[in-house]
Amino acid sequence: MPIVSVSGDLFANTHGAQALAHGCNCQGSMGRGIATGFRDRYPAMYEQYRARCKARPRQFNLGDAWLWKEDDKPWVFNLGTQDGYWRSRASYEAIEQALQKMRTQAEREKLDRIALPRIGAGYGGLSWRRVRALLEQVFADWPGTLIVYEDSRPEEPSDPQR
Repeated sequence: MPIVSVSGDLFANTHGAQALAHGCNCQGSMGRGIATGFRDRYPAMYEQYRARCKARPRQFNLGDAWLWKEDDKPWVFNLGTQDGYWRSRASYEAIEQALQKMRTQAEREKLDRIALPRIGAGYGGLSWRRVRALLEQVFADWPGTLIVYEDSRPEEPSDPQR
């Protein structure tokens, strides 16, 4: 099984992922949870994401997997997992579609290490057990490795006074 469960800071990338992935709403908001980490670390990506969400017709929708490429940083898969935000729930169908598209793009780009948090199970409100089953199903025979941050938390900054 190409899925490895870890805990720690997704953005520290201690497991050498070539790309990071996260679930997104389709309204252009990265205002809570781990999405704020992506927004703050990839400001150009965030602006493009907002533009895609606000375009008419919308250019980022449920089930999409939009890959952002940036030099000297892990690339980012933005997965369209929920239509709205705030109290809106993610969708198992959208997660499955986005994961399938992510896998296809990863194979095309020759990526073999992708790290992601428990997509859809935080603010998305879904059962992690069911989402994990979708991950296992979609990536069952994938030759790469998915690094799943079961408990994603930022590293503590070092204190020079200690």
